[in-house]
Amino acid sequence: MMEDAIKNLPKQFAWTPKIANKEKFRRGKKFIILGMGGSHLAADLILAYEPAINLKIHSDYGLPKLTEKELRQSLIIASSYSGNTEEVIDGLQTALAQNLAAAVIATGGKLLALAKEKNLPYVQLPDTGIQPRSALGFSLKAMAKLIGAREILKEAKELKKSLRPAEFEQAGKELADRLKGYAPVIYSSARNRAIALNWKIIFNETGKIPAFYNVLPELNHNEMTSFDVKAATKNLSERFYFIFLRDNADEPRNLKRMEILKKLYQDRGLPVEVIETQGQNFWQKVFSSLVLASWAAVYLAANYGVESEQVPMVEEFKKSMK
Repeated sequence: MMEDAIKNLPKQFAWTPKIANKEKFRRGKKFIILGMGGSHLAADLILAYEPAINLKIHSDYGLPKLTEKELRQSLIIASSYSGNTEEVIDGLQTALAQNLAAAVIATGGKLLALAKEKNLPYVQLPDTGIQPRSALGFSLKAMAKLIGAREILKEAKELKKSLRPAEFEQAGKELADRLKGYAPVIYSSARNRAIALNWKIIFNETGKIPAFYNVLPELNHNEMTSFDVKAATKNLSERFYFIFLRDNADEPRNLKRMEILKKLYQDRGLPVEVIETQGQNFWQKVFSSLVLASWAAVYLAANYGVESEQVPMVEEFKKSMK
């Protein structure tokens, strides 16, 4: 159940990732993450935490269009919770055909079998039966281990004690009640793009509702003009509910932009809610925010009478691809 996955999230941070076939492991200074859906979210967050890390995320077939020199300088990390993601397997096979340095993160499946067959370094994730989007703690620690991010591993371990999902359940339930009948639009600073993206994904997969996200200041140059509500377009915007993820650590000018935009939207009759990130450091803010989103999505699904955990349309799509 999704409720259990949320409540048990802190336990993921007690897990210690281990690199198998370590004698074959070459870390390097550049990283390419092959991942789709929930399996690249950890990489998104790592980049938000430390933008200076030379890390590229590739969510497609094959490998990114880089020079041979760049590819050979990089460790290619194939990340798939199930180990059976088509695009990631294709990317890893492309890397192996070019004799590039590669490693794997998975619970099992074809990826793990390939890693064992080819003697590749890999981190095997615990298979607790949860959905990939609920395994973000495991994925974060595995990825941090492979890229050598010791500070992330240290701070993530502390979340076992500091993260208390139950404290956010009531707020999530109340948010779900306010959101019923609306499609959420999540806004954050560009620095917190990965958090806003995670909110969107959680509402899509767990809440089974349309949801969208964008970032400041970019959206002040385009998207906001689409919500300058006029009589002829009012029916297009009246089903959106805006959630502003506000972080005191953001650039002050972006905080000012958020305040101004809030007033402009409210003056036009659009519902806006500001949610402050909570925590003493980046990772506490990230996971407390995502726990709140997860509770809201679970209760939204219940409000609409839909199942929150499984993703049947994804499975239907995969079968059609075979």
